[in-house]
Amino acid sequence: MHDVQMAVIGIGATGAVLAASLIKHHPETVLVDPRPGLEEALKENGIRITGEMEAQVPVQHLVDRVEKLRDFNPRVIFISTKTFHFPGVLEALKTVFQPGTAIVSTHNGLGTEDLIAEAFGAEAAFRMSLNYGVALKGPSHVEMAFFNRPNHLGALAPENRDRGLEIAETLSTGGLDTEFVDDIKLYVWKKMIMKCTMASICAVTDRTIKDALAFPPTREIADGCFREILAVAKAKGYDLGEDYLQQALGYLEKVGIHKDSMCVDIANRTRTEIDFLGGKVVEYGKETGVDTPHYTVLTNLVRALEDNYLNEA
Repeated sequence: MHDVQMAVIGIGATGAVLAASLIKHHPETVLVDPRPGLEEALKENGIRITGEMEAQVPVQHLVDRVEKLRDFNPRVIFISTKTFHFPGVLEALKTVFQPGTAIVSTHNGLGTEDLIAEAFGAEAAFRMSLNYGVALKGPSHVEMAFFNRPNHLGALAPENRDRGLEIAETLSTGGLDTEFVDDIKLYVWKKMIMKCTMASICAVTDRTIKDALAFPPTREIADGCFREILAVAKAKGYDLGEDYLQQALGYLEKVGIHKDSMCVDIANRTRTEIDFLGGKVVEYGKETGVDTPHYTVLTNLVRALEDNYLNEA
């Protein structure tokens, strides 16, 4: 894929890692982000990754608007924005998109790949499930706390398997081990069952994941949420079984020493990603006839917390 122009939209911590991996072998990869001060930091230091992954790469191209990608004609576009920006990004991409363009959602949340398919057709839609934890330490400096290799990448259209394999190989060659899988939605559900449940509980209670699971009242809420989301996943065609839940809880109880990113959003008085997390579980529950009372309450509580500052006079 050395003759393919690539782009990454959203150069936060997640997007910077993707960009660094691509730039190693595709130095003309185009980055898109309007964040003040980012251009100066990238000119001076490039992208620097420390921790579980080490990298320092120069950046040749940064633009501040999606529409400016028309000047570069990218054929593979990764989107790493917050999910609440995602619909707007897709709308802007309509001025850039050409048949044959691959659009890869790397978001946390459910159903983002379906929005790509609705906008541009299933043949354009790819999805990644990322298995690394990162945080910005400076405008262009990212620290990777962990990487449970590999990431997973999939395509909605089966005929895109070969192209997906090429994209996965490109990322892996750049140091970001990625495996192509035939059913990416399965891997998204496996990760999002944990994320969707704990994000809202942590946001409402301002507790770490581990503390929320150890405290009997919040553990009772978590258990109720897990039952609901597993039922929703089963209704959507993904029966993960009881073994999955025990493994997930064991994993969370060991590694959940941090607060979910939704806690940070609430603390910083910024928008949360609730619509694609708990909100999407509630939506899918209504669609499939599965009751989600725990998820409905938590989702509405997060939206109320958000409303306290987003719509204050």
